[in-house]
Amino acid sequence: MGIIYFLIGCSVFIAIIFLGAFIWANKTGQHDDTHTPAIRMLFDDELQSPSESEQPSAKANQNK
Repeated sequence: MGIIYFLIGCSVFIAIIFLGAFIWANKTGQHDDTHTPAIRMLFDDELQSPSESEQPSAKANQNK
């Protein structure tokens, strides 16, 4: 029965550590930007201009 009290005490201690880390993260501004992560995946790939995508084929034709 003593081990149950020990495990409950350990779990409460770990929960307090996680709560403290969460409060610290909120106070230091970790969760301020809520808009950018939602749209970041839309802008991951950079657009290539048509001239850049045609250059390798143009170079291959010149070597022949």
